Amino acid sequence: MTDPYGFLLLDKPQGWSSHRVVSRARKWLCTRKVGHAGTLDPMATGLLVVGIGPATRLLTHAVGLDKTYSATIRLGASTPTDDADSAPDRFAPAGAIETVDPDALESALAALRGDILQTPSAVSAIKVDGRRAYARVRAGEDVELTARPVTVSRFEVVSELRTAQTEDAEGGAHPVLDVDVVVDCSSGTYIRALARDLGSALGVHGHLTRLRRTRVGDYRVEDALEVPDFDAEAPRPPLLPAAQAAAGLLPVLPVTGDQARDLRMGRRIPAAASADEMRAAVGEDGDDLVAIVDLHAGEAAPRTVFPGHG
Repeated sequence: MTDPYGFLLLDKPQGWSSHRVVSRARKWLCTRKVGHAGTLDPMATGLLVVGIGPATRLLTHAVGLDKTYSATIRLGASTPTDDADSAPDRFAPAGAIETVDPDALESALAALRGDILQTPSAVSAIKVDGRRAYARVRAGEDVELTARPVTVSRFEVVSELRTAQTEDAEGGAHPVLDVDVVVDCSSGTYIRALARDLGSALGVHGHLTRLRRTRVGDYRVEDALEVPDFDAEAPRPPLLPAAQAAAGLLPVLPVTGDQARDLRMGRRIPAAASADEMRAAVGEDGDDLVAIVDLHAGEAAPRTVFPGHG
């Protein structure tokens, strides 16, 4: 049996960390060289792009891809983590939730679309002075993260507003509204922060109760496999070949057999291009990922070299 080599598209279950999914993939494929692009919180479900073998070198090009999420936002209460992994601690003022109607909601959504500055949730994986922000928060530290530019190209309501109730720590009931949304966004956008900021814009607080990633670049959750439980016996899954995976990330530069040999030996090859860019050099048969190359001044220089067919 050849060593596994390619991409594995998985549908992460709720309650699993992304690290646990990677551990399961290692056991499933009997290999240690496994990584993923774009962490999903345990609460979230959906598409996780997993690299196997030498294809882990492609993951850096997958991390920055645009993404699509479906989510449910609860308006009327907020939590310390901006999601349902912690209990509500702040609630809408009396009567405020009744002011939220479709027109008010659309106006608040519009302000969160386009190129915006977003302050990530304090309970996030962003490093502050070498430590994860969430670790500092759990240690009792006050953490203030810097706002960063992100692009939200779609933030759209896809359901009716649904009335519900939530409880405070003393058991008191508070009215809330649930609404389902779809978000298309750039890499680095926090959907929890969008839920928080939507509630803030409406003056009622807000947090995320459901999150599902449905797209990463050209990869879609409909093409993903379910993750078998650790105790389950499962046949070795089919992988997306490395050449096809690379073609979903970068423009392709077809190369001859001689050019493939030169690139794998670290040599430059002639390559016409209208501008400097990065491409995936693929053999003429379309199945052999040779290298990731930088095109400049009529030449292609190898940046990352891959072994034969995978």
